This record gives sequence, C-alpha cells and structure tokens, in this order.
Amino acid sequence: MCVACIRTQVDITEGIPKQATLHFCKGCERYLQPPSEWIACALESRELLSLCLKKLKGLNRVKLVDAGFVWTEPHSKRIKVKLTVHAEVLGGAILQQVFVVEYTVSHQMCDDCHRSEAQDYWRAVVQVRQKAADKKTFYYLEQLILKHKAHEHTLGIKPIHGK
Repeated sequence: MCVACIRTQVDITEGIPKQATLHFCKGCERYLQPPSEWIACALESRELLSLCLKKLKGLNRVKLVDAGFVWTEPHSKRIKVKLTVHAEVLGGAILQQVFVVEYTVSHQMCDDCHRSEAQDYWRAVVQVRQKAADKKTFYYLEQLILKHKAHEHTLGIKPIHGK
C-alpha cells in the first residue's frame, strides 16, 4: 500500500479519547490531579497542559510530537488541546496525525474549601497573644509565616485587637 492509502485506512489516534473531563474548584481555583491532589494552574499554562495530557489514556501507544491549546472563551467551561502524534504503521511507514481533544471543566469543591464552608470544623486553631506594647514579635512571626509559605495552607487569619 502507498502512504496515501495507509493514511486513509489507518487511524493511529484510535483508542485515544477525544473528550475528557477536568474537575475545577471555584473556591481556590485549583484543578484535580487524580487521585486526590489539587494543583493551581493558570489557563493555557504548562502545568494545565501536563494535567490534560495525563488524563488521556492510550497516549502511550503513539509518540507525542506537539501539544498546544486551542483558544476558547474563558467562561465556556471548555478547554481544547491540539495534539500532533506519530506512530509506525504497516511496513515501517511513519504516520503523523493532528487531532483536537475537548475537555469539559466540571465544578467540584476540594476538601479544603469544603472544610472552610463547614462553619464549625477546624483542623487547628492557633491563638497568639502578647503582653508587651511593641509588636516586634508579631512582625517576626508574620515574616516567618510568609517565608515558609504557611499562609497558603490556611483558611483564614484574623487579627483581633483586645484590651
């Protein structure tokens, strides 16, 4: 068979789904990376593209040449990824195909946001008090929290001015 005939007869993208679902948390704007990790990704970022490619089963049977986003409206709840793959087919001929996978973004609340919605649930509550008039210790504590990025894992920080 000639290359043109092989191209019409053989579909190397068979077995790769053309539609998939991504779970997105509206509260913290993170995407679910199965089984239970939530990662923050901007639209059309490298991290989101990696997440999209990991969701596709059957991509390991072909060689991925190129992947990129196709522009869609941000509020459309659709993400389209254009993939270029090639594989060796009959008689050692290498066949290359381009196709688009459409991801539907479904909203699902992550565990952290779910806990923050429940009013009477805390994993830990910390109260820091000081009797001295100057706030040097509080400023130092605040710098440590920012340095070690502990504020990213908190649900809320409230300063309460007492007597």
